[in-house]
Amino acid sequence: MAIIVVGAGVVGLSTAYALHSDGQDVAVVDRLSGPGLGTSFANAGGLCPSFAGPWAAPGMIGKAVRWLAQPSAPLKIRPRLDPAQWRWLWQFAQACKPSPFEANKRAMQAIAHYSHACLREIVEETGLRFDRGEGGILQTFRSPDSLAGGRRAAEVLSEMGIAHRLLDPEEIAQIEPALARTDLSFTGALHFPDDGTGDAQAYCRAMAAWLEDRGVSFRYGTEITGLRQANGRLTGLRTPDGEIAADAVVLAGGPWIPALVPEIPVYPVKGYSLTWPGIAEGAGPRSSIMDEDSKIMFTRLGDRLRVGGMAELDGFSTRLPKAQLAGMTDITHRFFPEAAASAPEPWTGHRPMTPDGRPRIGPSARVEGLWINAGHGSNGWTQAAGAGRLMADLIAGHAPAIDPAPYRPVG
Repeated sequence: MAIIVVGAGVVGLSTAYALHSDGQDVAVVDRLSGPGLGTSFANAGGLCPSFAGPWAAPGMIGKAVRWLAQPSAPLKIRPRLDPAQWRWLWQFAQACKPSPFEANKRAMQAIAHYSHACLREIVEETGLRFDRGEGGILQTFRSPDSLAGGRRAAEVLSEMGIAHRLLDPEEIAQIEPALARTDLSFTGALHFPDDGTGDAQAYCRAMAAWLEDRGVSFRYGTEITGLRQANGRLTGLRTPDGEIAADAVVLAGGPWIPALVPEIPVYPVKGYSLTWPGIAEGAGPRSSIMDEDSKIMFTRLGDRLRVGGMAELDGFSTRLPKAQLAGMTDITHRFFPEAAASAPEPWTGHRPMTPDGRPRIGPSARVEGLWINAGHGSNGWTQAAGAGRLMADLIAGHAPAIDPAPYRPVG
């Protein structure tokens, strides 16, 4: 079967890999000039299934209101004359209720942990190198409230059988020795030994090269302007340079998918990262730290320190506001004063977020031959390998290893 995958980020390339492994005839199309140049370019670097869960949670609406007055708050909403934004926010508010939150959390945990196993298989099969680390992830708490939330989370993690350990403040530096030199005070931490790290953009480059060497074709700099159909079935894609024929198409193009399939509730949520080069062994984290109070993640990628976080609903704006970058720089100086001495490289990208956090993976109900693999949000790197394998199994008619029902698209 001739299949086009739209999107050369972590999700699209993981999907192309799974399809190629099944013997499908695969081509990858992307609007940018190379692999991993969009949302996958400089994310926080965490491969963290233990963290997988929706932002839409009980109590989040109250937090969002309080954050409105904070210039460097973890979540900023910039209202626009955009019906899609307001529709997304309404659906987000509904998903904050306890019942949908629990269901969404379990669905996201299922695909995230499945994906972790799938990524290990990919690495064993391909030998790809992308500064992958398996040193676990530490979630730090710096207030009584965040620690209380961590204790509640630990109870749920125990129920779900997820490996973790609740640490006292004096145990934190045993996991991350560099934190012994910070002037910050911690109330506790959670350690997730099975989580890991990796450079998503390096993975994209390596995977694209691996696939191309094995006959997968790539078309970069190609904008998709529409779907070509005949009698209700997809026959290909329209581009400014003509049409591309295909038996099936997988849309894995991140936050731009609603331009082709408006029924899919994906909205761009902007995030920021800073990257410091040349970090000495003891000056930064051994692996990765998620600071719960600031919602900032610090990750070692080889000899670099990647700091990522923030969430901003501002359409496709690419502005780099000084307040957000200054806030991230300040907290990095507090955590790792030796590592943050030089000037970092700033970046912003758009997470393809659904209101309820669940990705949409499966066939379009509207167009035969059209498949969706979208809406992974801040968990895209964590969920990519599993989402690709699930997508390939559904297309081939194989029985998936996990239940696909929670991820079924509506359009």
